[in-house]
Amino acid sequence: MRLSAGDTNAKKACALEVCDAYENQGFLQIVGHSVSKDLQARFLEAIASFFALPLEEKQKISQELSPCYRGYERVGGQKLDELDNDASVDQKEGFSIRPERPLGRFLAGPNQWPGPNLPGMNSFKSTYMEYFDAVHALSKDMFRLIALSLNLDEGYFDEFAADPDGICLCRSHHYPPTPPDSTDRTRGIGAHTDFGALTLLLQDNVGGLEVLHKPTGTWHSVPPLEGSYVCNIGDLMQRWTNDRYRSTMHRVISPLSSKDRYSCAFFNEGMRDKVVEALPGCVPYGEKPKHGPIRVEDHQIK
Repeated sequence: MRLSAGDTNAKKACALEVCDAYENQGFLQIVGHSVSKDLQARFLEAIASFFALPLEEKQKISQELSPCYRGYERVGGQKLDELDNDASVDQKEGFSIRPERPLGRFLAGPNQWPGPNLPGMNSFKSTYMEYFDAVHALSKDMFRLIALSLNLDEGYFDEFAADPDGICLCRSHHYPPTPPDSTDRTRGIGAHTDFGALTLLLQDNVGGLEVLHKPTGTWHSVPPLEGSYVCNIGDLMQRWTNDRYRSTMHRVISPLSSKDRYSCAFFNEGMRDKVVEALPGCVPYGEKPKHGPIRVEDHQIK
C-alpha cells in the first residue's frame, strides 16, 4: 500500500486497503511513507555495527541490568512461541530503547547505550534516536488511516498515539545465519501475536518473516520490499475493534544463508492511562462487546 498525504480521495483509498487488510490478514506493507531510505540505511548500518561488538561489551548494557527491560538481549535470551511449549529458545539477539521517563511507572526509566568510543559507536545513539522519532511520526500517520478505515474522525487516535508519556518500544534484532548445508532452519522468533496496538517492522533484504493463514494453518513468507514497512496490529487493537481487526500469529525463521539478518520493530502501544473499550461502529446492533474496558497499562502488565 502506498501512503498518500493531503489528497482526500487518495486517503480514502488507502483507508479502504487498511480495512481490507486488517479484517483479513492483520498485516500489510506500506511504501511512499515519510521515513527516508537514507535514514533506514544509516540505521541498519548502525545496528549491524552494534551487534558486531564483542559480547563482553554488549553484556555491559544487558537488559538484565535494567529495571525497565532496556538494552542488550543476548542470543537465546528469549523464548517466544505460543504454539509449541517445547520449542527451543529464540536464535536472535536484540537491543531495545523506549522514551526516557522517570522511574515509577510500568516500563518507565532510562535507556542503556554502548560507549561512544567503541568501534562504530560514535553516532550510534544519535542515529538510533533520529530513527525512533521518524518511525514514531509514521506510526501516528498510520493511526490516522486506521481511524478513517473504521469510519471515525481522522484524528480519533491522535492523543493516544502521540502521548509523550505513552508506551513505545524500538527493538532491533540480529539473526545469525543458518549454514546453507544445514538440514534444519533455526527459529529466529517463535510464533506469537503482538500484544500492543500497532507494529511497524523494517526488514533488510534477507527475509525470514512468516505470517500464519489461520483458515488453512499454513505459513506464508513476507518477502522484503526495499524501503517498505510491514505494518500489523496487535492484541490491544483487536480488542479495541471488538475483534473486527485481526492480530495475527507470525514468526521469523532464519533463512538458509550465509548472510546475517537485521530488522527493527517499532511498537506504538499508546497512552498508558487510556481506557480501551469497543470502538463506535464495531459492535453489531443488539449485541454486547466481546471484551470489557481495560487500561492500556493494565493490558501491558497482564
